[in-house]
Amino acid sequence: MKTLRLLVPAVLAVSSVVPSLAQTAGQTGPIAEKYKADADKIIAAAMKDTEGYETLAYLTDHIGKRLSGSDSLLKALNWGAETMKKAGFQNVSIQEAMVPHWVRGQEEASIAAPFSKPLHMLGLGMSVGTPAEGITAPIIFIPDLAALANTPDDQIKGKIVVFNPGWHGYGIGSLHRTTGPSRAAAKGAVAVLVRSATGLAMQTPHTGTLTYLPGMPKVPAAAITVEDALLLERLAKEGPVQVHLKMEAHMEADQKAGNVVGEIPGSEHPEQVVVLGGHIDSWDVGQGAMDDGGGIISCFEAVNLIHKLGLKPKRTIRVVFWVNEENGGAGGRAYRDALGDKVRNHVAAIESDGGVERPVGIGYTVMGGGPASGSAARRQAGASANPAAAMAAMAAMGAPQRDLDESKLTPEEKKSWDTIKQIASLLQPIGADSVSPAGGGSDIGPIVAAGVPSLSPRTVGEHYFDWHHTEADTLDKVDPEEFRKNIALLGVLSYVLADMDGQLVGHTSAAPVE
Repeated sequence: MKTLRLLVPAVLAVSSVVPSLAQTAGQTGPIAEKYKADADKIIAAAMKDTEGYETLAYLTDHIGKRLSGSDSLLKALNWGAETMKKAGFQNVSIQEAMVPHWVRGQEEASIAAPFSKPLHMLGLGMSVGTPAEGITAPIIFIPDLAALANTPDDQIKGKIVVFNPGWHGYGIGSLHRTTGPSRAAAKGAVAVLVRSATGLAMQTPHTGTLTYLPGMPKVPAAAITVEDALLLERLAKEGPVQVHLKMEAHMEADQKAGNVVGEIPGSEHPEQVVVLGGHIDSWDVGQGAMDDGGGIISCFEAVNLIHKLGLKPKRTIRVVFWVNEENGGAGGRAYRDALGDKVRNHVAAIESDGGVERPVGIGYTVMGGGPASGSAARRQAGASANPAAAMAAMAAMGAPQRDLDESKLTPEEKKSWDTIKQIASLLQPIGADSVSPAGGGSDIGPIVAAGVPSLSPRTVGEHYFDWHHTEADTLDKVDPEEFRKNIALLGVLSYVLADMDGQLVGHTSAAPVE
């Protein structure tokens, strides 16, 4: 297993950044000078655009949640293809990918002793269910994976493990959600409840996928709210606590779905591609507005505006609505497999999967040495035999990014970094002119591992984890003005990358892809 490099943190699914710790571009140069007029046109068009938000509203309100394997996802795929065709995109298709079909079913949890009280819960994606009558068992409170490893098996056997690692960023929270159930089951636990991966206590449970580790038992697992996790922690310190858990969750046969693909062919080098997008699937709660309807529609509308403005970049700009990011990554793999050797013709990959709050700049993975995406890094950490080391790696992922030490860049990396700073400087009118040394996402992970340069918008990230994977991820959370700024950023970034003479440097990765 490759050691996780911590100098340049692997990118989380969310592309948020602390603005004061990112570098403000302020960079002039030939690229900034050449594209200033076109960038201003794109920004002006984006800031008065209303069609993008209307398109997002249709997706969220009329189609809604889009879990892999569901009828609503298939409806969204067909709608996405028709929307691209109506906008004048070319070579529109639904690129086939088989996706898992996990069904939540009815579910409930409650405290059975020392008193009776319902718990706010959401089963974790891909979890197995309980027996029809449910499971009633004593709980054992375990703060985190390191404590689990140090707890004797006989203290865990036959019990429901309750994890509450606190809120130390999404990396730590998701690590307990994804691998905690298998690790607890290996020590005899009959079920797992994990604190939702959020810092906001509003009695709102957050779902998300789990990963059953090879060779370990499968037990049902659910997320509970911050408040209920703290309640169970307090009660466990007072004395014995019993919880009842009932889940109908189960897997059905894989379903045919696909990535929605459309493009504006390049005027001089149509074989060379700048690809941008996000994931069209969502969890089976909320509307999938921030995660990731806003991402895919901001990418679509950015390219739609480039087309409407009559701008004709030299290279092809391709928009992809990837499928199955939430619970499998089948879309990203299918896209990479379909490319074969032509992956070398991809000159840049941009993923928007961190919400569409106010953008502050561009993330670009200028240095190599880490996993191809945040989820690849989490999978590496989750498979680690050392829980403490895995938690440290995830904590590093969530830490504020340090300024890049440019003296450590190769000449090719330095040239690319300067290019990105020049592009970012064009975004000063919308306050998005900072640059950060890490960018990307899960869907583009497979092609990034093959050497495609990896980028993403960087946002303030103030509320993304308050809403994501919950019933609260609805259109009203998307501010139209901030949404338009995301469209502007994506439009300028993709256009310049597709038209400029040079190319950014990318890095191959030996890390496992999605």
